[in-house]
Amino acid sequence: MKNACSIVWFKRDLRVFDHAPLAAAVEAGLPILPLYVIEPGYWQQPFASRRHWHFIHDSLVELRTDCAELGQPLVVRTGTITNVFETIQHDYVIDAIYAHEETSNLWGYQRDKDVRQWCRAHDIKCNEYPTNGIVRRLRDRDDWAQIRNQRMAAPLIPKPDRLRPVSVEVGQILAKDDSLFGGDVPGVTQQGGRRAAIETLHSFLTDRGSQYLFRLSAPGPSEIYCSRLSAHLTWGTLSAREIVKSVQSRRAQLSAADGKTWKRNLSAFASRLSWRCHFAQKIEDRPNIETDAMHPAFRVVPVVDREDALFAAWATGRTGYPFIDACMRNLIHEGWITFRMRAMLVSFASYHLGIDWRRTGYVLARLFTDYEPGIHYSQIQMQSGITGINAVRIYNPIKQSMDHDPDGVFIRRWVPELQNVTAMWIHEPAKMDPQMQQRLGCVIGQQYPPPLVDHKAAVDAARARISAARKTAGFRDEAKKIYAKLGSRRRKGTRKVANKKNANTRQLSFFDSTNKL
Repeated sequence: MKNACSIVWFKRDLRVFDHAPLAAAVEAGLPILPLYVIEPGYWQQPFASRRHWHFIHDSLVELRTDCAELGQPLVVRTGTITNVFETIQHDYVIDAIYAHEETSNLWGYQRDKDVRQWCRAHDIKCNEYPTNGIVRRLRDRDDWAQIRNQRMAAPLIPKPDRLRPVSVEVGQILAKDDSLFGGDVPGVTQQGGRRAAIETLHSFLTDRGSQYLFRLSAPGPSEIYCSRLSAHLTWGTLSAREIVKSVQSRRAQLSAADGKTWKRNLSAFASRLSWRCHFAQKIEDRPNIETDAMHPAFRVVPVVDREDALFAAWATGRTGYPFIDACMRNLIHEGWITFRMRAMLVSFASYHLGIDWRRTGYVLARLFTDYEPGIHYSQIQMQSGITGINAVRIYNPIKQSMDHDPDGVFIRRWVPELQNVTAMWIHEPAKMDPQMQQRLGCVIGQQYPPPLVDHKAAVDAARARISAARKTAGFRDEAKKIYAKLGSRRRKGTRKVANKKNANTRQLSFFDSTNKL
């Protein structure tokens, strides 16, 4: 007769602390099979990359050790999730499957539907628990903030004292260089695992965070002074609640001497944690935002001449706009860049070049170590001006360059073709006369490309496209529906919208909000 067991299915929650499914499975009293499944179908998707696997691999190695210290090592299998469950059923009676609700892209949404259907067919309980501040089956946004804050205020769940073991082969964690995970990583990957997460959180709260607000927008310094916790939140080596409570604890410890500056930085960081949940909620409420524009007026993407060539230049950092190219090359190598620069890269691709936002989104998804579907696609749409509920924000790449890299230090680091160009010309080298180009060793069209498009002409054309869409019949009525489902809610006591005309295109009150973490 087969023995009964509970399965704890790990997905984007690679930890044993503050883990509701694991705690509930232990409470049920049966032997526990902690399971992670490497799903080939996922890794064949256009958003997946080896860079993600590198971070996950680090985290799985530590998670296996952490589970082993509790009495049962993490079990790893490769295959379709329901096939893996079927195989386990050959040897055990699966009493229940415990997992977090995963807020994912369309592939993950369908996978989870398949799992629930399989459980029903086999009369197996499928117990799912909320993740961070995401609320499943939410009718509208009116009560979301209150629910999220209640969850963040709830006590942390301690790790179990012990896991009752099962007799099963633990299985192989595939190597970082396994061919399943696609092409080589084009640079480096942030260290994964809970220990790295805790060290990163500690260094931010005790040292690096003191300059958070001052440094968060500029590339280069932001790599140091932003929290760098976004990848750990994405893959679940820390929970959002752990970080919220750590920030609260740090604020309580501050002395009067250093409290004012620190509190301002920590308040800004806590606000961004909330905004992070806000954006992730969007894909929970509308899973199709990975592929469909939120507003139907933007669902047909205009055909652009030479799109493949424009796309290739943007994706490799060869646009002729030095700051754009430096940011893209930095991202390609590091797998992370601060939020303002992410927004600028998307804005430039969508507005200046007219590239299909879905194409842009998949490139960036593969590059970001902290690829979080809910945040990713809602931000891609927001920065492309196609949500119908946000003001159009078109970044001027020259102004951004002068504001955030006035002397060109960042540009010269990542675009070495321009290393001899002086600060006077570094932001627009194509304006140098031919003699100066020769003298500085940067001939436009040879060592460095000319600008792909004229900034003013491209922006004027983009605004005309957006304006035409906003004038279509029924645009505002549809925008009201989108806002009711996905829009942020104004807090009590904040300023009312100036006029009803703008009420349907409200800009989020903290624009540079998410993935600065």
